[in-house]
Amino acid sequence: MPDSFSRHGKGFMFKDLRETIAAYKARDPAARSTLQILLLYPGVKAVRAHRKAHWCYTHGLFFLARWISQASRRRTGIEIHPGAKIGKRLVIDHGMGVVIGETAEVGDDCLIYHGVTLGGTGKENGKRHPTIGNNVMIATGAKVLGPFRVGDNVRIAANAVVLSEIPDNATAVGVPARVVKIAGEKVNYAAEVDQIHILDPITAELAALRERLDKLEHNTSDEKEN
Repeated sequence: MPDSFSRHGKGFMFKDLRETIAAYKARDPAARSTLQILLLYPGVKAVRAHRKAHWCYTHGLFFLARWISQASRRRTGIEIHPGAKIGKRLVIDHGMGVVIGETAEVGDDCLIYHGVTLGGTGKENGKRHPTIGNNVMIATGAKVLGPFRVGDNVRIAANAVVLSEIPDNATAVGVPARVVKIAGEKVNYAAEVDQIHILDPITAELAALRERLDKLEHNTSDEKEN
């Protein structure tokens, strides 16, 4: 993952902002204008503040870095630790309650909805938070916890709790999260992630167990009659 976040020349900053606004327009049907996105979208403000905080962090200005990040948290409801590495064109939709930890890394062209946590388990030193690949969608309320990798082009369903690595091109749902599709091929229980129409694998398992129990009861009943 290229460390594009540390290059803060004016040219890069303006290009980064233009690309970010274009990404919001492409992903959010409610985005009506460049001015609206620039002035009113908390995700844009949070990432812009993070670029400054991260620069301070990488240059040893740790207090100033945290001051910037905490001020941004109060304004936007989005908490990104200054040490986190954020790629290009990140879209944080709505954003309230998003938390991204110190050693987290987020690739290019990712989409994160409100209530998402990229956190640790509280038991490790060093690398404690996940590394998110490129073009990853993490839906509302999902939690990704631990120092593992989430591959490119992954889709994580709403309220999923991801505790282990997810391969490229996979769809993950449930608590704990399970991979249900890889590269378009079904794995156990398939689900297209649009945040709402998702088949919960636990519910599916319970339904399967109920069906087996009904069959056993039916067979037992037949044996008694015979």
